[in-house]
Amino acid sequence: MIVNMSAHATEAEINHVIERVKECGYQAHVIRGVERTIIGAVGKSSDGGGHRSELEALRAAPGVEEIIPIAQPFKLVSRQLRHERTVVDVCGVRFGGTGVVIIAGPCSVESREGFFEAARAVKRAGANMLRGGAYKPRTSPYEFQGLGVEALKILSEARGETGLPVVTEIMGTEDVDSVAEHADMLQVGARNMQNFVLLKRLAKTPRPILLKRSPSATVKEWLMAAEYLLAGGNSNVVLCERGIKTFDNELRNTFDLSAVALARELSHLPVIADPSHGTGRRSLIPIMSRAAIGAGADGLMIEVHPCPERALSDGPQSLDLHGFEELMRELREPARELAGAT
Repeated sequence: MIVNMSAHATEAEINHVIERVKECGYQAHVIRGVERTIIGAVGKSSDGGGHRSELEALRAAPGVEEIIPIAQPFKLVSRQLRHERTVVDVCGVRFGGTGVVIIAGPCSVESREGFFEAARAVKRAGANMLRGGAYKPRTSPYEFQGLGVEALKILSEARGETGLPVVTEIMGTEDVDSVAEHADMLQVGARNMQNFVLLKRLAKTPRPILLKRSPSATVKEWLMAAEYLLAGGNSNVVLCERGIKTFDNELRNTFDLSAVALARELSHLPVIADPSHGTGRRSLIPIMSRAAIGAGADGLMIEVHPCPERALSDGPQSLDLHGFEELMRELREPARELAGAT
């Protein structure tokens, strides 16, 4: 339920409604706008309560203008609860603002020398954030699994030199503290989108979360995963479309740009797109990057490697340094400017 307070509601009236929402067995999520205050009544209290009829009776409370049911199962993520777009700030990089954020870097941190070469190059080209995997979930147990803690230290060093915030993937609850110590944003990979134990743990961290869509998930399931994070207390969530599995075997995934537009319509959270995983083909990254911006994406996540043919993971879908520089020049043409690009 959404309780819309009158523009003239007093602080005492607002606090009274908040207390009544809690008494009815719901959690009260307060959104204070410029003109009015909105109170979202979601979930249930720890005692198993949740008395909807009592909640509806709040229509008679002083200062209440109207009460509206939330149609979607994802309550806190819904645009019904929050009409204004959420802006997620990662060390000064703003997702959901007026610009398009560019995250770039290799799939995984393979060596200090190679990662620093990539980091310096994407910085020069105008990227806003660095990406690089320290822990890599691989389909085969015999493939490169990442450098772990060593990679985290390299990420921290690269951030110190370039000034670019760092995002890296988190795979398990046991690694949350160590990864959060080195990274500015924690990525939930596609395989872990519905790892609810991990989502609940990440909801308690002070770091922003980048939530990738599972290749088999519906948009509703994707947004419900985000609901776990917001319900647990972390409202700094950015959604990432990275392609889904279909019957087409010419591409690694089918890049679902309609999901970008739909997620922005249903949710107030920022939405970015990953054309590298979305297609699996280096040649398609430039045109699909422009298409993603056209679909309303708040940012792009692009894999860049100094020598893709030698990459230990995702070489065929990685741009080389020159290719990324060319792409950044092309992306400055669309009407929406790149965030902070020079």
